[in-house]
Amino acid sequence: MKLTIREIAVFGMLGGIMYASKLIMELIPNVHLLGVLTIAYTVVYRKKALYPIYTYVILNGILCGFAAWWVPYLYLWTLLWGAVMLLPKRMPKKVQPIVYMTICAAHGFLFGTLYAPAQAILFGLNFKGMIAWIIAGLPWDMVHGVSNFFCGLLIVPIVKVLQYAERNRE
Repeated sequence: MKLTIREIAVFGMLGGIMYASKLIMELIPNVHLLGVLTIAYTVVYRKKALYPIYTYVILNGILCGFAAWWVPYLYLWTLLWGAVMLLPKRMPKKVQPIVYMTICAAHGFLFGTLYAPAQAILFGLNFKGMIAWIIAGLPWDMVHGVSNFFCGLLIVPIVKVLQYAERNRE
């Protein structure tokens, strides 16, 4: 996956957009465009989408602190990326929005559950403690999943803009 200078610049900016969007939307807990952007980048850039995704993850660590909360970010966004990579490349246009919105919502609904194993290991929780942690976070996961579903309406338009930019890059 050798990168051109142009790709390095573009992926750096896309990762920066992810981080900026998170900062802008922090006033509303668990409502953000990170899942939307992860899915859009993956649809357009496939394997190379990992570059802007991990640019975001590293920026988050640098600017917010490399602490225990950050460790699950090393795999959480990769799981969403992997789910999108498993989708057919040529999905019928009519089903794309609902499929992308559903995957984005599922990631939000499962975020706390996916986050929990790392927290359990880092804080020495047993299985019951981990389940209690998941249950305590369910209300926030509901907000996360529902907001991801509706924010997912932006995925197809973002994909179209990125594809247009890639076709007309000269």
